[in-house]
Amino acid sequence: MKSIISRIASFLVCVCVFALTAAAQTSSHAVDAEGHQWWQHAVFYEIYPRSFSDSNNDGIGDLKGITSKLDYLKDLGVDAIWITPCFPSPQVDFGYDVSDYEEIDPMYGTLADFDVLASEAKKRGIHIILDLVVNHSSDQHKWFLDSKSSRTSAHRDWYIWRDGKGPSEPPNNWVSIFGGPAWKFDPATRQYYYHFFYAEQPDLNWRNPAVKDAMFDVERWWYKRGVAGFRLDAVDTLFEDPNLKDNPIKSPGKNAYGDPIEDNKYNQKLPEVHDVLRGLRKVADEHDAVLIGETWTADVAELNKYYGQGNNELQLPMDFLFTMVNKLSPAEFRKQIAAVNGATGWPTFVISNHDIVRSYDRYGDGRHNDQIAKLMAALYLTLRGTPIMYYGEEIGMKTTPPTRKEDVKDPIGRMGWPEEKGRDGERTPMQWDSSENAGFSKGTPWLPVPPTYKTHNVADESKDPDSALEFYRKVLKLRHTNAALLDGSYTAINESDANVLSYLRVYKGHGVVVALNMSGAPQKLNLELKHNGFTAAKSLLATGKSAANGSELSLEPYGVFIGELTK
Repeated sequence: MKSIISRIASFLVCVCVFALTAAAQTSSHAVDAEGHQWWQHAVFYEIYPRSFSDSNNDGIGDLKGITSKLDYLKDLGVDAIWITPCFPSPQVDFGYDVSDYEEIDPMYGTLADFDVLASEAKKRGIHIILDLVVNHSSDQHKWFLDSKSSRTSAHRDWYIWRDGKGPSEPPNNWVSIFGGPAWKFDPATRQYYYHFFYAEQPDLNWRNPAVKDAMFDVERWWYKRGVAGFRLDAVDTLFEDPNLKDNPIKSPGKNAYGDPIEDNKYNQKLPEVHDVLRGLRKVADEHDAVLIGETWTADVAELNKYYGQGNNELQLPMDFLFTMVNKLSPAEFRKQIAAVNGATGWPTFVISNHDIVRSYDRYGDGRHNDQIAKLMAALYLTLRGTPIMYYGEEIGMKTTPPTRKEDVKDPIGRMGWPEEKGRDGERTPMQWDSSENAGFSKGTPWLPVPPTYKTHNVADESKDPDSALEFYRKVLKLRHTNAALLDGSYTAINESDANVLSYLRVYKGHGVVVALNMSGAPQKLNLELKHNGFTAAKSLLATGKSAANGSELSLEPYGVFIGELTK
């Protein structure tokens, strides 16, 4: 009897210890008593490493260059940096063709350089997010080199190999997103392999459990090296219809590459994608890590699928619907904000990245671009959710595409010119100062530095209290210190106003109002504060002569007003 009682007592002690440990772990993962995770309060900053800072003057940015700018990022108000692929690569798609998932490309430095970057970033409270290319590898990866060596090789089924329909005829009508058939014939083994992107980027076969295990191990390997999460590239394309059905034609005519315009019904957004995302999330949760998704969705209902049931997939699927507004329209922004606030997970806001024309150009009118840059900063940095900035956005960098085909570096532009000019324009070197090459490099930059570096650069804007950079710093400081902006609810006000987008952020009785004049004319409005339990707004941050008097607000053209509410 004593033995049984002793065993029961021991069991209960173990249960209590386990429960306390689990509770401690859950608590340690949160940044406040209400359970918010670190990534919910963080500001992310995308770095295109080729273009950020060149430490060895070879014309290409590198990891040491990023390390040298960590103090700048910390001062700006950045909590996490997302570095686009810096793994070894033949650079067919500038790093998105990975030939080794557990190394650093020599052009960017070494693993030791990465370790220094991780250590220095940690000292400053900055998390590192890596871009993980999960859909495909390079055709120079050891897995693919073995895969194509014979039909019976160990890695043959790690990729998607099929016989053609007939002589010189691919297995189906699928078209590569970068032009031409999505199948390439291998004369040695007499089969075709599948590539959604370039032929040099063969798709991994995620139906093979060995592929899943290998990629999950890659994830773990980097977590152990100090990485705090991943941005998952091209997650929509992980699976293909096993019967290889032809895609239907979506519309008549041809695309920029001269191919039929297909509906990717059988090789994109298949249900099995979510099985993989749940697996990646399970590994991420073991390391208190975050997963950001490149998720192009038609509506919020589709976006919800990427959060998963009970939020067990991606913590931060990007809401690209927000970027597609592409004009200063209060009505359209209200619609998108309301939609994502109604989603099942935490919102993620993006206005630019390495594949999208910079926001400075998409929203600018050619005359008031600097004011509009501040306006857009005030918008996506004060909403409920996690923002992801793009390098140079904070200084008003503009898109500068090549004017001649011979100057194009991006393969998309080389293949689709002149209808498609590629993505070089949004990937130009960061503009640090007004010296030669904008302080990016003493060598010849891999892409030309835009002439606007003379007027838009970090050094000069740091001295100008009215610059876009200084406005970004102020709004980011406000975001980090104001509870309503971090955790408050979102309530749209003046919803019929065609010129001004305005809303309240309220947290435990503490409120902030944000009003953004999206027109080129002065605007006056009533903030409707009494309807929401407040009486007046005191300026926290405003541009020009924008000011409030009680509940009445005056906004200059493209003006911004962020105010603390009083009862």
